[in-house]
Amino acid sequence: MTRSLLSLFAGLLLISSAAFADAVPNRAEDVSPLPVGAEAPAFEARTATGEPYRFDAAANDAKTLVIFYRGGWCPYCNRHLQALQNVVPKLTEAGVDVLFLSADRPEKLAESLSEGELDYTLLSDASMAASRAFGVAFRVDDDTFEKYKGYGIDLEAASGYDHHQLPVPAVYLIGTDGKVEFMHSNADYKVRLSGADILSAAGVTG
Repeated sequence: MTRSLLSLFAGLLLISSAAFADAVPNRAEDVSPLPVGAEAPAFEARTATGEPYRFDAAANDAKTLVIFYRGGWCPYCNRHLQALQNVVPKLTEAGVDVLFLSADRPEKLAESLSEGELDYTLLSDASMAASRAFGVAFRVDDDTFEKYKGYGIDLEAASGYDHHQLPVPAVYLIGTDGKVEFMHSNADYKVRLSGADILSAAGVTG
């Protein structure tokens, strides 16, 4: 490949990367979550031990509940995870796989698991690739980023990235046909879907 072609290719990569970054909204209120009926995207995340975990809805033989949360540093996320302790076993007994994805790096997930009694599949979406694919990623503005640091919350340290992105808390139910059967998200991170509503959405008796 000639030097001019290499330069052109590099330029196109920079342009496409910039366009991709710009596609992430700057406010939680402006996200565009993947709607009901859409094909669920495949994604790769990391387990608490750092192992790759690939999800491909097209090859799914069970319904899957995908729950996006901000991170172990978020008290509202922790309360929600604790509130679902009696819900997740009912879902798994009914044959529904349950995945929790956050912007935390794997080491932070391990800390969350060791500090509580959560027997969950916690996955690291630190790159935010899955959150972007599902349309729930947004960029934290500089003032909020600095305010969080004042509270002792370092988003860069938590994720290992400097993208300053977080997911809007969201719940997706994906059918065995690979399509979204149910979706709930709320830009207000203090508002979470109740366990009873999650069971109802999955068609599981509470």
